[in-house]
Amino acid sequence: MKEIKSFEEWLETVKLKRKLLLFVKTDNCSVCVGLYPQVKALETVYRLPFYIVNVAEVPEIAGQLSLFTAPVVLLFHEGKEYARFARFVSMEGLKRRLEEIQ
Repeated sequence: MKEIKSFEEWLETVKLKRKLLLFVKTDNCSVCVGLYPQVKALETVYRLPFYIVNVAEVPEIAGQLSLFTAPVVLLFHEGKEYARFARFVSMEGLKRRLEEIQ
C-alpha cells in the first residue's frame, strides 16, 4: 500500500486513478491494526491501487471525506466514492464490492 502524506497528494491521486482503495487509520487504534493485514492481503488479488492514510497526520482528509471513526475502507471509482466500510469491516462485503469494480 502506498501512503498518502498530504491532502493535496490525495486530491491528485483520486484525480489520476480510475479506481482505488483507501484504507484510513489513526493512531492508537487496535481495530485498525487488526484489520490492516486483512485488507493488505487483498492487494495481491485485485488489480487496483491500494492506499493508506493516517488521519492523525492528515486531518484535512477526515473532514473532507466526512470520516468520523477509524478504520474506514473507501473504494473510489471514476473519482467518486463507490463504497464505504467503517469500523467493523465485513471482508466478504468488501470483496464483493471490489469484484464489482474490478
